[in-house]
Amino acid sequence: MQSFDPAPDAVEPQGPTSPHLSTQAKELVIVTGMSGAGKASALKAFEDLGYHCVDNLPLELMSDFAGLVSESPDMDRAAIVVDVREGATLDRLPEILQKVKARLHTRVIYLDAQDAVLLRRYSETRRPHPLGRTETVSRSIVEERQLLDPVRNLADTLIDTSSLNVHQLRANIQARFGTEDNVTRLLVSCLSFGFKNGVPLDADMVFDVRFLPNPHFVPEFRNKTGLDPDVAAYVRGFPQTGEFLDRLTELMLYLLPHYVEEGKSYLTVGFGCTGGQHRSVMMVEEMARRLREAGYEVKALHRDMPRERS
Repeated sequence: MQSFDPAPDAVEPQGPTSPHLSTQAKELVIVTGMSGAGKASALKAFEDLGYHCVDNLPLELMSDFAGLVSESPDMDRAAIVVDVREGATLDRLPEILQKVKARLHTRVIYLDAQDAVLLRRYSETRRPHPLGRTETVSRSIVEERQLLDPVRNLADTLIDTSSLNVHQLRANIQARFGTEDNVTRLLVSCLSFGFKNGVPLDADMVFDVRFLPNPHFVPEFRNKTGLDPDVAAYVRGFPQTGEFLDRLTELMLYLLPHYVEEGKSYLTVGFGCTGGQHRSVMMVEEMARRLREAGYEVKALHRDMPRERS
């Protein structure tokens, strides 16, 4: 089970989950809580939901930032992390929060975890506690709880992350703050590449299409790419191309809902041929088209394809 990185951050819900976001046009979410409880992971979840996210925004700037969100035509929702790294000015949060709420719909989400869980997370990552290196981590956790107690009392939502991994935390955030559309949003990147230039390191899945006849050996296609209609028709004309695409489409449409359920927001599927010019390009375009028709958000990318030459 994947653990949280506890510094600057690391949840069993403590009550029933809130309904999906309302149609309120503007909203600010303040993410706070114990170091090691998952604030960085929560902020990434908000970013996946389309929030404009800022980590460790100075409290003195919060009112100005709220005004920016309120007045900007391009920023409807924002999420910021405020925690013990703020230092002595953290005492001013109740006062500043009152002013912010007066001009913008604002919610405070507080992430917590059991002391033993926080200690384990720090032990796994071997990172120092933000309160400093002079005290033990256990003593720093006690001190942090005391400092954050007034902040905890301001929270609209309390989430205990003790028993959650990062995927479960993301799903929790999506259930509380997401809309029906972006809760199930998954961005699929279909990427063509040439094996001679190396396999892309960020690919979640890789399919080798070098079993298909190579248009490179057809003189009139050599200086074209898989984007050319004639090249695409040539590759598509072989029976194994259609069978492969049909079987792969069936596999993808089976897998993608499970990735969504797990909380994955980004998937890269690589298609490789020898040079990344013809077969892989055609395959990416066709697979992207099929997945879009199935309702998924898809990007078609071509890593090694040069500009078309006449």
